[in-house]
Amino acid sequence: MTSIVGATISVPSSRSLCFNQATPRISGLKPVSVSIQKKSFPSLKFRRSFRVSCSAKPETVDKVCEIVRKQLALPADSAVTGESKFVSLGADSLDTVEIVMGLEEAFGISVEEESAQTIATVQDAADLIEKLVEKK
Repeated sequence: MTSIVGATISVPSSRSLCFNQATPRISGLKPVSVSIQKKSFPSLKFRRSFRVSCSAKPETVDKVCEIVRKQLALPADSAVTGESKFVSLGADSLDTVEIVMGLEEAFGISVEEESAQTIATVQDAADLIEKLVEKK
């Protein structure tokens, strides 16, 4: 799911403003850039914050958190969130493989080895799962 939230822009009618999605990918997300096609643009004002989010549903993240807790034998009250990195939770490469296998089983998906190597956080895993479930 991609959303652009809270952008208010005032643009004179003689100038043009383009929103372009850049092609490079960072952790599976596409950055969004704003390009202005004139040398100066004094009346361009952003009145609110401009935020782009590409993330999995909260219930998917919660389910991934539970699977990670189970695979790493973490206490139920341990802090595992979307931002949690597997390494910081104490996972080694074998643990990460077991986590991926648990996710495949729980969500009925198959994760390619190349995709599995890009997973570093719970959020990365949840985003990949939703992408694979959509393709299914």
